[in-house]
Amino acid sequence: MTFANPTYLFLLFLPVLYFIWYLLFHAHMHPKMRVSSTDAYRFLSHTWKHYLLHVPMLLRCLCFSAVVIALARPQTSNSWNQTDVEGIDIMLCMDVSTSMLAEDLTPNRVKAAREVAVEFVSGRPNDNIGLTLFAGEAFTQCPMTTDHAVLINMLQNLQVDMTARGMIEDGTAIGMGLASSVARLKDSKAKSKVIILLTDGSNNRGDISPITAAEIAKSFGIRVYTIGVGTNGLARYPMPVAGGVQYVQLPVEIDSKTLQSIAGKTDGEFYRAQNTQALYNVYKEIDQLERTKLTTKKFSKRQEAFMPFTLLALIALALELLLQNTVLKRIP
Repeated sequence: MTFANPTYLFLLFLPVLYFIWYLLFHAHMHPKMRVSSTDAYRFLSHTWKHYLLHVPMLLRCLCFSAVVIALARPQTSNSWNQTDVEGIDIMLCMDVSTSMLAEDLTPNRVKAAREVAVEFVSGRPNDNIGLTLFAGEAFTQCPMTTDHAVLINMLQNLQVDMTARGMIEDGTAIGMGLASSVARLKDSKAKSKVIILLTDGSNNRGDISPITAAEIAKSFGIRVYTIGVGTNGLARYPMPVAGGVQYVQLPVEIDSKTLQSIAGKTDGEFYRAQNTQALYNVYKEIDQLERTKLTTKKFSKRQEAFMPFTLLALIALALELLLQNTVLKRIP
């Protein structure tokens, strides 16, 4: 605990001085009456009130001390807690092109992918995990973090209407997405660095080819696990038309050869997920990855803690006044 105004604490010497003064002069503070002899009172026992005579003084000291501490503004201190945990560095690299709206997975590819990713992130609390999104372009949605609440919130709000709103070009730039993820991992000190690349198509955009990006990943010791999501053959796709949506059957064109090559060059694995359950199984298998030690820091925020001392002062004052005006009241 720290104090915002610690100089007030010097006032705590005053109750000590008051206590000494009370011991020296208390006997002379009250009216006296002379009697010829006290023999008649020698064998009288003390009543319970006798044991309460000095309680008001103690309550007075307690009240003053509590007020002084409250004025000093006690606070819980800011601190960084550093701990070593087991984990790895992971970048989720997800395709958000419009083809991810196909409904061969339940309810569609993008929703199934984000639900499985949320479960994956929730099951690995000690990992540094980030998120890269790509369509015709690529960008980092969330840098690597152990604050998984933020990452999960971003995943849950993941949509594929960014292309429709002009935020990102449509298409499938696998190489750009992979390269963007590598850029986030290349300076990591973790012994194990992993990219989980999920796509439902073949590379048709971007200035960096998937194989070139895989070579870059390999040079930095990054393993890439590739996932081709989508059924074989045709997939039901909601095509926007004037006034509504018309469902059409679109061919599934996953470049398995390129995805296998990316995984092979980086000592990763290639997976095909033709339905939602298969996608869950893929992430479960990846979840068995090796773990390495990470150092994490957690920040605790400073909070005001004067209120308990204020309440203690009020209670002590109220008890003193109650005793002085009831059972310990003096006449005169």
